[in-house]
Amino acid sequence: MDRDGNVVEFKIPLFRIFWDENDVDAVSGAIRAGMDWAIGPAVESFESALAARLGVAHVLAMNSGTSALHAAMLAHGIGEGDEVIVPSFTFISTANAPRFVGAAPVFADIEGETYGLDPIEVERKITERTRAIIPVHYGGCPCRIRELRQLADRFDLLLVEDAAESLGAAVDGRDVGTFGDSAILSFCGPKVITTGEGGAFITGSGELAERAKLIRSHGRLETRNYFSSNEYMDYVALGYNFRMSNIIAALGVTQLEKLDRSVEMRRHNAVMYRERLAEVEGLRVPEPPAGYDHVYQMFTVEVEGGREPRDALIDHLARDGIMAKVYFEPVHKTYFYREEPGCRDALPVTEGVSSRVLSLPMYPTLSGDEIDMIAGSVKKFFKAVPR
Repeated sequence: MDRDGNVVEFKIPLFRIFWDENDVDAVSGAIRAGMDWAIGPAVESFESALAARLGVAHVLAMNSGTSALHAAMLAHGIGEGDEVIVPSFTFISTANAPRFVGAAPVFADIEGETYGLDPIEVERKITERTRAIIPVHYGGCPCRIRELRQLADRFDLLLVEDAAESLGAAVDGRDVGTFGDSAILSFCGPKVITTGEGGAFITGSGELAERAKLIRSHGRLETRNYFSSNEYMDYVALGYNFRMSNIIAALGVTQLEKLDRSVEMRRHNAVMYRERLAEVEGLRVPEPPAGYDHVYQMFTVEVEGGREPRDALIDHLARDGIMAKVYFEPVHKTYFYREEPGCRDALPVTEGVSSRVLSLPMYPTLSGDEIDMIAGSVKKFFKAVPR
């Protein structure tokens, strides 16, 4: 469907899920087991594999990245009267998570190279009520996470990484998600690996992990599989149902096995895009900074001239059967947030970038012929635009 609500058959979608028969077999095996559909061994296997991949002590699988971020706020004890600095250039759950626990999201501007929080702008927003910073690694590109870590340490603030889009990304060889006091991942449909829906909470703190376990499962003190034991397990805290099912976790295990291959294919496609779009006048193709390993969950470009030509390009691509989408409109401009106190500050970089960005199709199996078709359509558009 296009932006006007018309049904369009996209020849090239924004994303395709990268799957194989191992995924089918894993899910089928979990179903055929006839038990442990809710809680089971695949959850522990997925958590262990993720922890080993990232080199962290604790990973808790959850039913979404949003649930993981909510759990992070609760586990860190963030609440009423606290402020949490977040970007507005993000999916809305980043800003919602502090509100879930009664805290106030405070929007800071981004910088235009990585599209992540600008450490200078973050520092300007720090007050005596600030408890935490939630930086976002946009579209698979690390943000200025080292500088933000230093800033958090200097002001004694918590750093909670929203790495929902960036599993496998790194700065100078260190994985995103390992710089913060905690971090979250998402495994919903378009992500580098996907379980349909799903997420994970990551931390090096055993104490924090234990709190998050209680939050994840109704505050229940679980010593073993709840559904396979007749032992009474007491409820010692207020909790939620944030669990990932064993069936979904089985898919996570096999998806994670394909992570490096998926990233390699995405990077190859990004190189082809750059080669074909490099000389298009009116289009900026961003490059990650040196030492920043981008995983290209999204391939985002900027259209010079702003919203009007950008939106016209989206419509032009749709007419050629190519889907493109804007990630993200500023959260502080949404109906829900725009009248909120503290949400009226100008964020010029955020607002400028949001008016120009456009995400083109990106997935591992995107072919050279498809990239040629996309690039050809983009070039055709800009040739017709008066300069």
